[in-house]
Amino acid sequence: MRTEVILSWVMFLLSLVLVACTHNDIVGDGVSVDIKNRSLYNEAAYVPSQCYTKTEDTDGRIHNPCFTCHIDAVIPNYMDDWDLQRGYTFREYARTNRWSNLFKDRRNAVSAISDAEITEYIRTDNYITPEGQLLLASTLKQLPQAWDIDGDGVWNGYIPDCYYDFDNEGFDRDANGKDTGWRAFGYYPLPGTFWPTNGSTDDVLIRLPKDFRMLREGVFDRETYKVNLLIIESLIKQKTIESFAIDETRYGVDLDKDGQLATAEEIVFDYAPRDGKYMSYVGMAKAKHHAIAAGLYPVGTEFLHSVRYVDTDEKGNTRLSPRMKELRYGKKIRWMSYSDHRRIADEEMQDRRAFPDRLEVFIGDAERGISNKRGWRYQGFIEDASGALRPQSYEENLQCIGCHANIGVLADSTFAFQRKFEKDSFQEGWFHWSQHGLNGIKEPKTPDGRFEYTLYLQENHAGDEFRANTEIVQQFFNGEALEHDAVEQLHHNIAHLLFPSPSRALELNKAYKVIVNEQSFIYGRDATLMPLTEVHKELNDEQKTGIVSPVRYEKSL
Repeated sequence: MRTEVILSWVMFLLSLVLVACTHNDIVGDGVSVDIKNRSLYNEAAYVPSQCYTKTEDTDGRIHNPCFTCHIDAVIPNYMDDWDLQRGYTFREYARTNRWSNLFKDRRNAVSAISDAEITEYIRTDNYITPEGQLLLASTLKQLPQAWDIDGDGVWNGYIPDCYYDFDNEGFDRDANGKDTGWRAFGYYPLPGTFWPTNGSTDDVLIRLPKDFRMLREGVFDRETYKVNLLIIESLIKQKTIESFAIDETRYGVDLDKDGQLATAEEIVFDYAPRDGKYMSYVGMAKAKHHAIAAGLYPVGTEFLHSVRYVDTDEKGNTRLSPRMKELRYGKKIRWMSYSDHRRIADEEMQDRRAFPDRLEVFIGDAERGISNKRGWRYQGFIEDASGALRPQSYEENLQCIGCHANIGVLADSTFAFQRKFEKDSFQEGWFHWSQHGLNGIKEPKTPDGRFEYTLYLQENHAGDEFRANTEIVQQFFNGEALEHDAVEQLHHNIAHLLFPSPSRALELNKAYKVIVNEQSFIYGRDATLMPLTEVHKELNDEQKTGIVSPVRYEKSL
């Protein structure tokens, strides 16, 4: 085992030498990508393009989209980084914005694509055939040599196994009608980039390890699985969760903490080990003593996240496109205790002070994904020039890590589950967006009770980080002031803000298709038509944002 670890590090260090000694753009002839290539065009690809936005406009007005990610953290996330709203604390190399796709004029290329052509394209499924064949999974099982990173003839990463066929509890079923373990949930989209009006629709699914799906050894039990998912929802949100009626005698666990085994209608959050307060999973997960802690998922938890084009129905409502832009996958592979998370946060802060210009290094490859240093591995698949899904290169995967590593908004490296809808929602929050859209959903509130999307509009004076979404500005602003009627509608229906017009959706779809044709993802994958003007191309050392009153939440989740 020790020899294998040493060999792994040697191979990794050799790859770094290769990066330092060679520089070949991953985009070759404009339509193909060598996913085995470890050389990096952008060695700071983990810094998202949105972080280069200009927070001060030409009139001297300050815009703050930064608090979406950089905010008061909830332990065991010790990266309490709300202060990053005040300045661009980039390493020297990263002060140059290498997301050059932000500055391209795509209007001519977009105009060459007809509405009918892009509509037919986004409505063509590139994931599953009408007969139920998983296209990417079939290709990975007959692994092309160009995708075989380690040369062993086998794909050692995630092989898609979700059929996107959901029942009335959000559970996915395979071609034979059996549960795959994946369960979809509705959630409040994070402000900014992931609003459909800014270019993409998406969904998120969760799957727990087999022990969490079994009442006894070898016996799948859906109710046990449902209860364990609610327990984890309570742990991640660190709050009491309403539930369906649960017979506690079936599991031998006092879920509602009333001192007796009876019928529980809530999962009471009561976790304080120093005070002798603990929580427990049920079924085999309890019997096998899986590690449990507030704010943390169990080892083996998986998330699946598809990113799609913006389709519209006959009424003009936004919906998911059948075609996927990307399929993203994350799995927790190692338990990290509170002290581990604290140590990592402290080490990263010390490293910033001692080596302010040293870039971060993340270990991994295109086949197995990339470690985020916090017990998770992430990997993704993206469209090739023909529209079929292919594995992302190391550099393309690296773009995902910056958002899933060390920012304050995360709960155990994830975004969506802590934003999940609860029992008073459609199907008690367990559904896929193909079953129920965003229309009619009330605006979410921040932990301290403010309307979250309204706060984003107030602080950013725009509906996206780049301030390029003119539809939102025209609809929600009268000069610098928010339109009262538009905000009132938003409070009762988030689709009023989050849905683009059908014409805007078509333009954004076309703009992204141009990037697909170029296979130029390492230069950025934001769907834009015109060169962006509210984005820095270069930053100065210790440059300030001009934000003097950072957004903070008075109380945590």
